[in-house]
Amino acid sequence: MKRLYFSLIGIITFVGFAALALADPGTTWDQQINGEGRFKVLRQFDGAAVLDKETGRVWEQSPSTVVFPWTGSATVLDAHGHCYQLEVGGRKGWRLPTIEELASLVDTSQGSPTTPALPAGHPFNVLPTPHWSSTTNAFDAGRAWAVGFATGSVFNPVKTATREAWCVRGGQGIDGVL
Repeated sequence: MKRLYFSLIGIITFVGFAALALADPGTTWDQQINGEGRFKVLRQFDGAAVLDKETGRVWEQSPSTVVFPWTGSATVLDAHGHCYQLEVGGRKGWRLPTIEELASLVDTSQGSPTTPALPAGHPFNVLPTPHWSSTTNAFDAGRAWAVGFATGSVFNPVKTATREAWCVRGGQGIDGVL
């Protein structure tokens, strides 16, 4: 009887942890998809969102060209607030991406001052300008990581600087540390 009890506990534990591991299948990032098959414009979002099949994230197809500080105030909307309030294709639930998520879109062989450093054949309408991530610099809490899409560079401006915000859905992300 004791053996059966421990076996059942083991099975329940295994199933519980397996469910947690499968809760976000987009975080495995174990594949590389090159070419036009990587991105899919989603009709369910009225064509205003794009699934990245490589990471499992859903991105705005046409991010706002308005610039935001990373940290706002009672009277100034920040990049986080912009994403939290965003509605794309009739859906809310958007957030600012982590630096890893944002940088995963970069293809440095494609960037120029007039063309964003994104994979060939991408369906996005995005400017080759810097965009905020939700990731604070671990060594200087007054700075956050961003991606410059003209070259694909990753850098860390002060949080009071203004940059564009490219919002994402899916995954777990992190809360920005103010």
